[in-house]
Amino acid sequence: MQKYGAEFIGTFWLVLGGCGSAVLAAAFPNVGIGLLGVALAFGLTVMTMAFAIGHISGCHLNPAVSVGLWAGGRFEAKQLLPYIAAQVLGAIAAGGVLYVIASGKSGFDLAAGFASNGFGEHSPGGYSLTAALVTEVVMTMMFLLIILGATDKRAPQGFAPIAIGLGLTLIHLISIPVTNTSVNPARSTGVALFVGDWAVAQLWLFWLAPIAGALIGAVVYRFVIGKDN
Repeated sequence: MQKYGAEFIGTFWLVLGGCGSAVLAAAFPNVGIGLLGVALAFGLTVMTMAFAIGHISGCHLNPAVSVGLWAGGRFEAKQLLPYIAAQVLGAIAAGGVLYVIASGKSGFDLAAGFASNGFGEHSPGGYSLTAALVTEVVMTMMFLLIILGATDKRAPQGFAPIAIGLGLTLIHLISIPVTNTSVNPARSTGVALFVGDWAVAQLWLFWLAPIAGALIGAVVYRFVIGKDN
């Protein structure tokens, strides 16, 4: 239960920090943090939680990461569903807190997207379903390669949170214009449920693509790099 609680809290922080920066601060008058700030916020949430709870639960904070670590031989199958449940619940709780905060401002409108992920007319840059699918698969694949490599027993010890956090920052810098960046089904679910409508209708892609990408990343790492000792 301690591990599941850690995953709940960690995913709560990821969604509140990352999506919160997008909803509350990205376009704030005169001092908005913009795309770069949002990307950094997501990376910082993962890095800070990796140091805070990595020794407790491994700090997955992401159903795709849990699946990828299982495929990479680093995680037990029996813990997959409890981890994923804790992550999704933490994300939804964060979405609720963010909604309460954001709706406290006059003119707040969920139609603006509430940091939801989307494709087609709901892509920030108007990118197609195919572009969104390829982006999410490839970005999650690279994220798993970074995670597996940074946490490999043969890698320098103690630096994994920094590499993983910066890796997620880079992923956001690349893909925010395409899908608003998911690479995390829990993150997508946590805000989409509050938007409903199109955000829920398109949510399937942000479960399918990250999990597929994570599986590919795990297979590539084991085949190219080799299993750690």
